[in-house]
Amino acid sequence: MIRYLFTRFLHAIFVLWGAFTLSFVLLQVMPGDAVLVKFQDPELGLSPQQIADMRATYGADESAITQYAHVLGRTLHGNLGYSIETGLPVGQMLHAAYPTTLRLAIVSFTGALALAAICCALAILLSGNPVGRYLAAAIGAIPGITSGIPVFWLEIVAIQLVSFHWKLIPVVGLSGWSAVLLPGLALAIPISAPLAQVFMAAAHRVEALPFIDVLRARGVSPFRILYAHILPNALPPTLTVSGLVFGEILAGAVVTETVFGLDGLGQLAQQAVASQDVAVLQAIILISVSGFVSIGFASEIIQPLLDPRIGRNARQRKY
Repeated sequence: MIRYLFTRFLHAIFVLWGAFTLSFVLLQVMPGDAVLVKFQDPELGLSPQQIADMRATYGADESAITQYAHVLGRTLHGNLGYSIETGLPVGQMLHAAYPTTLRLAIVSFTGALALAAICCALAILLSGNPVGRYLAAAIGAIPGITSGIPVFWLEIVAIQLVSFHWKLIPVVGLSGWSAVLLPGLALAIPISAPLAQVFMAAAHRVEALPFIDVLRARGVSPFRILYAHILPNALPPTLTVSGLVFGEILAGAVVTETVFGLDGLGQLAQQAVASQDVAVLQAIILISVSGFVSIGFASEIIQPLLDPRIGRNARQRKY
């Protein structure tokens, strides 16, 4: 098992390096020169020599190979460089913006898991009688419907209903966790769709296994069968999809933070794209990929704890 996890860790490091290299190449081929666009502004009144010095400061006058080596070296030492637009260290900008996005991701991901579990539980419990099968089928169709709803439209509706009409959660004057509660719950609805679909499919497969029929024949209550046997056995496949869901959270954070006016990584990425701030964009890409890899690696660790058969199979493999 340790060898298996070590191999997965090496794969994660390779993915991070590949993402860093690919993002560097793609950002290098962007048209224009962000340093020249920033410092050739006549209002700044800089001389050609001063502009050349600024290009040397940011390393824009070096070859692409040299820039790659310098950027990779400083990134490995925890130095993400400086923003061309603001002149601030990129690490300082990320430190200010990351907590908001992290809180938003935690609230939306937790809400998505809860919604997926509720849909799955209702679909299983209601499918036991002829009348409930129609309701179970309707519940099973909900994830497919919510996955097609635009995130921005859903969030605008949430603001209109929850904040303006029902006056439950305000959208201004909040900070900390309270500021991301409504955005996180609104974002949780569309991203819960893939989790619910995988969760329900796995639960139906577990429900069809012979040991479930044995439990029912022994008179075990449907609710106990659900929470003690079906849901725990259906959870490991759902965790595998969690990495993709986390990616949807990061993608939806740009829209969500714009709609709700949150100062997070989404807003920072939008501003960096507009100003071609390469150092900020590369740092955000690296953080996003790190989130993917971390969630996937965590699921690799958790799944053997939930299902010991996975750990035994991993020990039998040869890497």
